[in-house]
Amino acid sequence: MLGSIFVGLIAGWLAGQLIRGGGYGMIADILLGMVGGVIGGWLFGTVGVHPHHLFGAVMVSTVGAIALVLSTRIVLDEM
Repeated sequence: MLGSIFVGLIAGWLAGQLIRGGGYGMIADILLGMVGGVIGGWLFGTVGVHPHHLFGAVMVSTVGAIALVLSTRIVLDEM
């Protein structure tokens, strides 16, 4: 559990830094990173990529968090 929070924190922070706008705050970034980990794991799992190290888990979670943030912004901008 603590490892997932740590990976989520790093992934959420990275997503916030990589996407224009800076992020949603520490708690939201952690949650986005954790949900992004699930999304990224599913996306990468469908093509047969499964990270086994911390760096890989952070990268997969970051990609998932970026996808989540971008899709959230697209939906919110359309409203």
